[in-house]
Order: sequence, then C-alpha cells, then structure tokens
Amino acid sequence: MCKFACCFGEKGDSPKAKRPLQYKGTFFHRIIKGSLAQGGDLLTRDVTLVGVKLLSLFLHFLLQPNMFTNNQRQEERTGKYGTPRVQYLQELVGQFQNASNEESKEKIVANLANFAYDPFNYTFLRQLNVLELFLDCITEPNERLVEFGIGGICNSCADPANAAVVTQCGGIPLVIQCLSSPVRNTVNYALGALYYICNESNKEDILKPEVVDVIKRYAASAISVSFSNLAHAFLDKHVSELN
Repeated sequence: MCKFACCFGEKGDSPKAKRPLQYKGTFFHRIIKGSLAQGGDLLTRDVTLVGVKLLSLFLHFLLQPNMFTNNQRQEERTGKYGTPRVQYLQELVGQFQNASNEESKEKIVANLANFAYDPFNYTFLRQLNVLELFLDCITEPNERLVEFGIGGICNSCADPANAAVVTQCGGIPLVIQCLSSPVRNTVNYALGALYYICNESNKEDILKPEVVDVIKRYAASAISVSFSNLAHAFLDKHVSELN
C-alpha cells in the first residue's frame, strides 16, 4: 500500500513474489475509452478493490489529472438526460434501505464501494452518509456485506476527511475486527483502511500491542503476498516511526 511509489518501480522487487513492485505488466480487466483503465493487484494478479483503487488512482493522477474531479468531464459522461452522480448515489442508498434480500444488498454495497475510490464522489459519500452505511455493513453476520463494507471504507479513506468521519463514527474497532476475518479480501481491505486512517490523533486506538502483533504476523505470512505487502507498508509508515 505504498500509494504511488509503485508506479515506476522505485520500491524495487518484492522479496516474496520476486517481481518488481511496479504497474508494468499488470493485467487490465476494465477499460473505458477516454475515461479510465482498471486492473488488479500488481503482484498476485487478482482483482481486488484495493488493487483496482490503487491502479485507478495512479492512472487518474498521472494520465488525466482532472479526469474524475472535473465537472465538465462528469457532465459529458452523464449526458443531457443522464442522472447526476449525487442523485444516482442517493438512489443506490435508497435501494439498499428498501432491499428485501441479502443478495440485493450485496450488489448495491459492492456498487457503492466501487464508487468510493473516485475522489469526485467523496463529498457525496459524506453528504449521503454512505460511510456510515459501510460501517453498518461491517456489523452484519453476512461475510459478503462485511467484505464490501470494509472495501468501501478502504477505498474512501484515502481522503483525510472521509477517514475522520470513520473515526468519529467509532469505526476504528470495526476495522480492526476485520483483521480477524476468514475472508482474505476483508483482511486486505482492513489493512489498507488502517494504513490511511491511522494518524497522530488516533494512533493510540490503533497501535495497541495486540493489533500490531496481528499485523506483524501478516507481514511475516507466506499465505498471501498481498497480506505481507500491505502489512509491511503499514508497519513501515506507522510503527517504525515509534521505534
């Protein structure tokens, strides 16, 4: 989770995957002409919300700096008779609240989580209380809702204002709880979310010995390269500062 440091290989090779830490050679799973390109994890080659977000943000800032945050661009994509973004997101929230089955809820939350990586949507997410919706999903017994909920938190918390909302709403214990999930993606998203959320004002709540021990175990894990890399990034940024 080294943000844009992986763009050009400045981080060298991964000691576990024996591959360069860069986006060159990454598989693309979604390309929209003149708009965006998305791909998965640069080491494991799987498609996760974390990998999608990082590569999408890289392309966003490097190739077309105003691609998402430009109102004119959004109007062009929406069209004369299209639904404005904030209205569309509001409709998704309403659909979730009125959904009568778990599968529908899963699809809607996954959709909202995908929108959460786009900085253009950050204000709308706060305005519509979508971050609180993601946190509510983390408390559900449905592991898919938990996965998509923490994925949305991870994607949105690259923005400090969103991270502050999550903290103020008591989200830190919920994110930490996800570190113990049996679902790999959920653990990945929790590690990514903590990477962004942790700061001077809340580090005492996050950097507890038992939490740091769990993250250190993931850093040393041979089970998943993504676990190891995300955990190392967290430790390098937040724990090494304490030593």
